[in-house]
Amino acid sequence: MITRRQSLFLMPAALLTPQAFAFDLGQAIGAAKGATAAMSLSDDDIRAQSRRMAEQMDAKAPVAPANSPYAKRLAALTATCREDQGLALNYKVYLTREINAFAMADGSIRFYSGLMDMMTDDEIRYVVGHEIGHVQSGHTKKRMQVAMSSSAAQQAAVAAGGKAGALAQSDLGELFVKAVKAQHSQSNENEADDYAMKFLSRRSHDRRAAVTALEKLDKLSGGGKADWLSTHPAPRDRAERMRQQLA
Repeated sequence: MITRRQSLFLMPAALLTPQAFAFDLGQAIGAAKGATAAMSLSDDDIRAQSRRMAEQMDAKAPVAPANSPYAKRLAALTATCREDQGLALNYKVYLTREINAFAMADGSIRFYSGLMDMMTDDEIRYVVGHEIGHVQSGHTKKRMQVAMSSSAAQQAAVAAGGKAGALAQSDLGELFVKAVKAQHSQSNENEADDYAMKFLSRRSHDRRAAVTALEKLDKLSGGGKADWLSTHPAPRDRAERMRQQLA
């Protein structure tokens, strides 16, 4: 179970259910057949499927309306960041107390209001840079490919007629839940943090926000690694890496 403390950069299961993604498998992964085809999907294919996922999530989630204080704040903070090195970006806020944010390979970035409540403006900008870093470094694409090459996807992709449709209804939602919820490795998290530091520098924002944001998360996690997978760096360790870069 993902707790409130564990939820940063992970999509909680409460908002991502199989029922939320009941669309035809043939439309979702086209002619992909098995692990090899899934791993060879083009960037355009991955972005197209990510866009579908974002649309499905937005339809099920409590999205903040444009006149919401949360939506207005995020729009102001990202007014000059609607594109990053060729990647078009779009943002929304989900009205939930969960502390979370995530990005899709198509440039869709979603913040939870619980995270915005605890972060300063520059700390939110750090999170934006971190999430973009996962996309630009190919981490998000890789997770999509791995999910699509799982046994459920392989079986569904090679099935024919009604059988394929049945698998799409019963298995595809869970498959995409795994794609978004999967934790990044330690090296991926560090790479995304490094990208965030460069992101802040390019836009003349305060890079110290990376340290303070991670220190806040460290307090939530109790200052240790007990609640984190071995491949997920503790906020304290990540904050120290960022502090060393500042020095």
